[in-house]
Amino acid sequence: MTKLNHEWAVKEIDQFLHITDQVGYDNSGGGVVMFGTHMRGSQTEASQGAHVVEQVLDRVLPGWSKERPVRDGKFAWLRDQASRAKAALQRETEFAENLGDNAPDMDAANLHPWAWQNGRSFWNTGHFHQAVMQAAIRVNAETQAKLGRMDVSETALFNEAFSLDAPKEGAPRLRLTKDDGGKTYQNLHRGARSFADGLYTAIRNPGMHKPQESDGGEEQLALEQLAAFSLLARWVDQAGVDGA
Repeated sequence: MTKLNHEWAVKEIDQFLHITDQVGYDNSGGGVVMFGTHMRGSQTEASQGAHVVEQVLDRVLPGWSKERPVRDGKFAWLRDQASRAKAALQRETEFAENLGDNAPDMDAANLHPWAWQNGRSFWNTGHFHQAVMQAAIRVNAETQAKLGRMDVSETALFNEAFSLDAPKEGAPRLRLTKDDGGKTYQNLHRGARSFADGLYTAIRNPGMHKPQESDGGEEQLALEQLAAFSLLARWVDQAGVDGA
């Protein structure tokens, strides 16, 4: 997935701020004298600009809309959020160098589509736990579809999919590489099988009941969990089917 174009995003924010700026009436001409202020642009222009800015905010400030007021007639609240996003975009490198160790960032939007697309709307509204659960559901469903196995799911599905046993009728296998009789082939599939088992046993099943806590916060924990499901998704997506 393409990375966010910072220059474009800042330009769109500036355009929205300009359109929604409150300016005084020009009473230099003849006619009725108007007092107070009005929005520089039209309501249509403001609404169109707001739509674009909201997409930028989804990427730059996850969860930004959780405290959004019911009414924001003059776009005052959205203007404030847009200004925050602009600062985040323009000073991203500075923040990383002065507030942290400048470690590489992981962007959820660049994860495998199976781990991101279904949960994107949840993530953007700050429902990080639900986004992870959606990833688990999607990866399971895509694996079932690839193998034609609607009779098993989750842990049982992946245990059979990556089994080193020969495929059977109605039970094809996923193969990450060709069997050359070496240890690497066996280790790859045992590892994938154990990895998938761990994800659905330790994250998916407990996660259906209560979100786990982490010193890094719910968002950081969820991002790490999404990355894990993304890796499993890539393995499944790239694997060949033996015995279809």
